[in-house]
Amino acid sequence: MASEESWKEKYLRELDEADQRDKQWQAERNVLERMLVRTSLASEGQTPELDSLLTRIRSDLRKQKIDVEAWRTLQDQIDRAITKLDEHDQRTTPDTPHQISTSPAPSSDDTDLAEDGHRLRIARRVGQLLGQLLNQVTLEAEVESQARTLQQTLLSTNDWSILREGLNQVAELVIEAVTRSQREFEVFLKRLDERLETLRQHFSQQSDAQLTRQDDTATLDREIREELGRVSDELLSGQDLQSLKQSVSKRLEFIGGVLERFRSRDAKREAMLAEQLAAMQEKVAAMEAHSEQMQAQVRRERERALTDLLTQLPNREAWQERLAFEYNRWQRYRHPLSMAVIDIDLFKRVNDSYGHKAGDRVLQLVAREMKARLRNTDFIARFGGEEFVLLLPETGLEDARSVVNEFRGHVGKLPFHFGGKRVAITFSAGVSEFRDGDAEDAVFDRADRALYQAKGAGRNQVLVA
Repeated sequence: MASEESWKEKYLRELDEADQRDKQWQAERNVLERMLVRTSLASEGQTPELDSLLTRIRSDLRKQKIDVEAWRTLQDQIDRAITKLDEHDQRTTPDTPHQISTSPAPSSDDTDLAEDGHRLRIARRVGQLLGQLLNQVTLEAEVESQARTLQQTLLSTNDWSILREGLNQVAELVIEAVTRSQREFEVFLKRLDERLETLRQHFSQQSDAQLTRQDDTATLDREIREELGRVSDELLSGQDLQSLKQSVSKRLEFIGGVLERFRSRDAKREAMLAEQLAAMQEKVAAMEAHSEQMQAQVRRERERALTDLLTQLPNREAWQERLAFEYNRWQRYRHPLSMAVIDIDLFKRVNDSYGHKAGDRVLQLVAREMKARLRNTDFIARFGGEEFVLLLPETGLEDARSVVNEFRGHVGKLPFHFGGKRVAITFSAGVSEFRDGDAEDAVFDRADRALYQAKGAGRNQVLVA
């Protein structure tokens, strides 16, 4: 019975891993869907026909109805719409005299430059989104290599004909990623089903062997009793001692034959069961190894799901988990616990003046420096955009303000250089302490209000709630 329960546990564990795999696939699909939505929004405004096709993409995503074949047709329609757009842009102006106008009109060169700039921004943004996609999903080695090359093309090439072909390839890449994840999950379920069928056959064979042994035991018992009954009858009715000896010897010989046949069949059963047991132990070892691999993969995927890709800090979901944990511990022990909300000052100006790569570099460096200066018990996460949140256990309000203010001073001295000149990066912060009767949201709201008071008071300062 204990062995049967052990198999049940392994069966349930396999089902749980299948569920985790399904969640991973759903997470990857969500990333792909977000990328499609952002790409389609970034590409709007070219032509009404193209806008209509992009709207269909977002509509299908909202309805959770994705027909791969229908999308391939949709992709062809988008390709034709983009081709028409290019042909329209490349047409030359007819050789007819211009009418003289008293007001200046924008030149075709200026218009072309504006359109080219708009296209380049779209291509660069799609390249960034493609990079995020490649960091969150797993592709075959050849496809991933092609995707990396495509990303570099979108991020560095200025030739619109090359960029146009690259943007067409993005749709094919997204479809390939979705279908591959689905195929992987289907293969996993098939392997799981095969292993469960092997277990079912093993249990069935064990059950059959047990029933056969019970039947053989009952037959042995019946035959021995019958022969002993005949011996008893002959002893009571027999007169000749010699004939009695012969009869008893014959009966005993029969009983010995019955026992020998029983032992022979039992030995065969034991050999068969031993062989099955060895085979099942080998299969169990393989299943356990695969299970460990799957568990490790699930742990890696969960860690990735809780990590902000740009800064490598915990993300907003991880923040909510840690906040709930620290809040419950604070309610139990009532030790000091403080929270800070931090926002980089004038971050949009960095992006507008030096580009998104410069902004990303600022976020990465600030995150690295703050994380390096925290205790192991402290917790910092990227809350969104240029905003960070910080938990300081065993820390009162004034000590928390001092810690965050020290961060502020250090960040202000970091050597940021863009376009050949040094740029000062500062942040503002609000700090709040957990008090009796506080809910998690109330502490955050106080810290957030203090942050905006710091912004309104001139930035580059830390205020307490």
